[in-house]
Amino acid sequence: MSDTAFKTQYRDEFVAAFEADQTVLRKTVTTDANINGNTAVFLVAGSGGASAVTRGVNGLIPARADDLTQLSCTLAEWHDLVRKTRFNVFASQGNQRAIMQKTTMGVVNRKIDTDIITELETGTQDTGAAATMSLDLAVYGKTILGNNDVMMDGNVFALITPAAEAYLTQTREFASAEYTSRKPFDGGGKSGVYTSFMWLGVTWIVHPRLTGRGTSAEKCIMYHRDAIGHACDVENLQTPIGYDEEQDYSWARASGFFGSKRLQNTGIVIINHDGSAYAAQ
Repeated sequence: MSDTAFKTQYRDEFVAAFEADQTVLRKTVTTDANINGNTAVFLVAGSGGASAVTRGVNGLIPARADDLTQLSCTLAEWHDLVRKTRFNVFASQGNQRAIMQKTTMGVVNRKIDTDIITELETGTQDTGAAATMSLDLAVYGKTILGNNDVMMDGNVFALITPAAEAYLTQTREFASAEYTSRKPFDGGGKSGVYTSFMWLGVTWIVHPRLTGRGTSAEKCIMYHRDAIGHACDVENLQTPIGYDEEQDYSWARASGFFGSKRLQNTGIVIINHDGSAYAAQ
């Protein structure tokens, strides 16, 4: 005889879905957090490539002006709002109010990363036809920056897809103890929202939401911090939660005012990558 009155047990604590709920790119760009108005202006200052001179025939040193470029970053308002009736909160599994607040914060944080990626992709320098990641391709991107006088000062980053990382792990110069003290197959690198590691003097970040991921037209990006600006009204970021008595529902909202701006095209390289071989079948 078989039993028929089975009991279903529901776990009170929820399991987070696979989605990022933090921004990892904001710390890799030039930021401005003191905003008054809807526009932040970044100043890019340099000599304009000037060369040292000798005195003129009149005995005077020729004077020059500095190259000063002001670039405006326009902020936009971004929101995520979720509502659930009291009955849904009561009848559903897990802490629905906590779920609302967690997911709504994640939506806005992901938008910050997307905003920065979109602006980086306006860079016009690239490595040509898409190829699979290799030492040659990595060095190619770094060389383009070097030819543009971009300093390898610890502020150069490379955003790559999971497929690009997969090819790197099979590269001797990346994985062999002959070339690096890291042990990538033992989890070498910083763990967190996404994997990051230092190699070739560049901080590499594996980001699964780059354009074209999983295709033959993936866009990986190498850039210097000073090549991209991001303005955010940090003081007025909002993540309120509340309850509407009249309509009997709970709500959670995340709101932020931010925007991104390419500051120096010479400090950004698009690495065209073919990641199609590592896409799900």
